[in-house]
Amino acid sequence: MRLIGLVVALGLLSVPFAAAQQAVKVARIGYVSLGSAVDAAKALRQGLRELGYIEGQNLVIEDRYAEGKAERLPELVAELVSLKVDIIVAAGTPPPLAAKRATKTIPIVMTSAGDPVGSGLVDSLARPGGNVTGMSLFSPDITGKRLQLLKDIIPSISRVAVLWNASNPIAALNMKEAEAAARTLGLRVQSLEVHGPEDMESTLPAAISGRAGALFALDDPRCSSIDSESWTSRPGTGCRRRRSSRSSHTQVA
Repeated sequence: MRLIGLVVALGLLSVPFAAAQQAVKVARIGYVSLGSAVDAAKALRQGLRELGYIEGQNLVIEDRYAEGKAERLPELVAELVSLKVDIIVAAGTPPPLAAKRATKTIPIVMTSAGDPVGSGLVDSLARPGGNVTGMSLFSPDITGKRLQLLKDIIPSISRVAVLWNASNPIAALNMKEAEAAARTLGLRVQSLEVHGPEDMESTLPAAISGRAGALFALDDPRCSSIDSESWTSRPGTGCRRRRSSRSSHTQVA
């Protein structure tokens, strides 16, 4: 995220601030995330601070969080546009997509986006075009590697339930990759498609009733907001939770 801070800082150097006539120019950054305020963009703030941008002195950050509700993103981005922020920093894939639809003039810096070309965020990685730039963590084969790791951990597994956010276009691509990788590994896939927070509570019972050997959550703010207390040691399930660096696996005995 420090690198994103550098990208933002470079972008700010080329933006004519609204406060340009004041002795101290104040940069106004909009930050939007599909997650919750717990995220707080601490690394972004730290990176900007190291580059000389201090909140309360020459920097204002307007935070907006969708709390896992993708349908709120257009409204939140519209608020940032109405505030006439200098730059919008958008985490993940749905937030920068919402920002791109809302403005063609305000620079947008994407952080940890999925496939920026496939999702339509940029024309190409070499020449993004338009008003969107930033970083992508997309790796075409990462989902398959995670499934392989799960298979290595539980060699006897034959069926896996895959939890994915249907409102995230990148999750749909990752789901196709998961299905292809599962076939190669000899695994059967049970698709657990969620559209909103209200769908999350039913996913573990569905995995259990489907006799899944493990729960595999595709990387997404909504799917990553699983309450560990409700998913671990639930009576009568024999459920044990396993975590990797970027996804959650729940083994069902």
